[in-house]
Amino acid sequence: MPATHSVKSDIHKLTISHAINFFGVAALTPYQPEIAAEWGELMASYPQGISIGISLLHPIVDQLPKRLEENSVRFNYRQHAFAIVNERLDLTASLISSTLQSAGFRAFPVSASQQTNKEKLSGMISHKMVARLAGLGWIGKSCLLVTPQAGPRVRWATILTDAPLPVRSEILEERCGLCRLCVDICPAGAFTGENFRHGEPRGVRYDAHLCNRYLDELEEKQGFPAVCGMCLYICPYGRNRHS
Repeated sequence: MPATHSVKSDIHKLTISHAINFFGVAALTPYQPEIAAEWGELMASYPQGISIGISLLHPIVDQLPKRLEENSVRFNYRQHAFAIVNERLDLTASLISSTLQSAGFRAFPVSASQQTNKEKLSGMISHKMVARLAGLGWIGKSCLLVTPQAGPRVRWATILTDAPLPVRSEILEERCGLCRLCVDICPAGAFTGENFRHGEPRGVRYDAHLCNRYLDELEEKQGFPAVCGMCLYICPYGRNRHS
């Protein structure tokens, strides 16, 4: 088995040089049966998942309430809180994967904000699940991963691997409590207000098709690329941690 000390150091340097704000490693072996059932045997064949996240720029997110009136708000959000951040995450995930492969390990980068299942409106694996299992945050009523440091104002990517990197065994408890701000502000009415409970399907908390339909109808009606993000904007864990 190749030594992991130098690999860990190389990955750490990559995350610093690419301004990655969140990094964690999750032990996935205990969850392999449910990963296989939801995302397939390939995704379940990796015993560990590396979660990387980039905090979104607060001034960009804070303008979202004006998204329906101002083109610049939509453009800035799509560019600087979505497209460019996703590219940065994908590049870093690719570099980390190459580093792991060069050291003799398997590595599978899962792109940020990818959607590969049009019926379920889901990706190859849940970035939020891996980030939660890596101890980086909890799943809120909005089905977003909420971090103590930046709330849900983070985009994520995942690297699946068999490298025996140190994992964080502590999973953060849900801290949303009775707060319903994300539920009440959603223009699509996509959230039920239920707290996350491991093992329950996403639909108990969130109707992804309602959210998707709202954006499609908005774009068709107004003739411009639609953005929303109000659940991300309103969360106190993001709003109360910057000036």
